[in-house]
Amino acid sequence: MARRELTGVLLVGGASTRFGSPKALARYEGETLAGRAWRLLGEVCDERIAVGKAEYALPFDVVDDGTDVRAPIAGVVAGLRAASHEVAVVIPVDMPLLTSGSLETLADRCLDVAHPQTGPLPGAYRRSALAPLEDFLDCGELSLRRAVSGLEVAVVTLDEHVLLNVNERADLDALG
Repeated sequence: MARRELTGVLLVGGASTRFGSPKALARYEGETLAGRAWRLLGEVCDERIAVGKAEYALPFDVVDDGTDVRAPIAGVVAGLRAASHEVAVVIPVDMPLLTSGSLETLADRCLDVAHPQTGPLPGAYRRSALAPLEDFLDCGELSLRRAVSGLEVAVVTLDEHVLLNVNERADLDALG
């Protein structure tokens, strides 16, 4: 699959409270979750940006999301602000089974937003979504799900398996 004129945004800023340690540094199949996600974005996107709090060393630069909150909407907003392209594919660090095909599908279907049946992450976000998301964030509204509900959203059915979210260490251990 060829890289496209897409910005890949990796969200690495979660608190990982249920996980017990930084998820970004947890290992799966010989890679950290952050390294795995970064590699995946590089397979699809010609630009990659990691967004978070930069609290621990990663092998790539992390753009601070510029807020005191820990919410995905802050990372999406910061990623869209920094993106060079019209469409950004945004993924959380804790979805190790995502595929390049799933990201391509989201990008291809993007209106203002395209996300799977499970919710707004992973997702593809068009630059047109930035101002409304900024407004929500500025008003203290931290629910990305509510923020995108007023936008033109394509809900894309993806294989549930690739959407597995690792919230606890046991979730990662269960993957093998």
